[in-house]
Amino acid sequence: MMGQLPEEDLVGGFTTEELECKICYCAYSLSSRRPKVLKCCHCLCAKCLAKIHDLGESSPNAVICPFCRYITELPREDVDSLPDEYNLVSALLSFQMRKSHNLQDNQGEILLSPRRLTSLVGHSASASPTSIRSNYVVITIMEPRQESVIPSPGRDYRSSSLDSMASVTNRWTVWNCAALLCQTSARVLVWLLGLLYFSSLPLGVYLLIMQHTTIGVLMVSLVPVSLLIVMVYGLCQCLCREFWDCVPP
Repeated sequence: MMGQLPEEDLVGGFTTEELECKICYCAYSLSSRRPKVLKCCHCLCAKCLAKIHDLGESSPNAVICPFCRYITELPREDVDSLPDEYNLVSALLSFQMRKSHNLQDNQGEILLSPRRLTSLVGHSASASPTSIRSNYVVITIMEPRQESVIPSPGRDYRSSSLDSMASVTNRWTVWNCAALLCQTSARVLVWLLGLLYFSSLPLGVYLLIMQHTTIGVLMVSLVPVSLLIVMVYGLCQCLCREFWDCVPP
């Protein structure tokens, strides 16, 4: 890849938009995104043409233009066999040559690394001390002083906010545990009452056999009395509803 293109016009009068593929909007390059021209004179990068060819909308030795639907024959059933766009390739080559030339011009800069400086001093070991002093600059790198860190009010505010969030979270956890305990207790009580209610009849018969008359009668009559109460309540509710329906508004 040739990297990001500059904003100004390149060789041949092409702008940045003209040096981009109109399908993927990526810059043309001299490798995988090489500009290819079709018979309908539309230009696309080789990567997009390969994806279009892999879709299989046409025969294996042809590719369809996505803009005008014109069919272009492939010489060797490969997108790379299509001809390059000469003007765009020339502009890319000129840009690459100019970029390499700029890199060569910047090689006069000295990289301040120990390995680089050692190699430079090693090459000039035969020179006189006076020339060495005049050609090199000694840079002394010292460790910065460790200053005492003064806590800022922003950090105090952040720590206090974190503490408040932790306390709220702890309260919420305790509340959830209490609510879960209440729900569990209510369910256990309902199950116990239901078990007592449905076992009252055989328990009352057993108490009557054991001559515990009062408790036995209460336990035996619990289920019939409760059913009778439910029936009376339902009958009264139906009568009240019919009465209110008969009363004119």
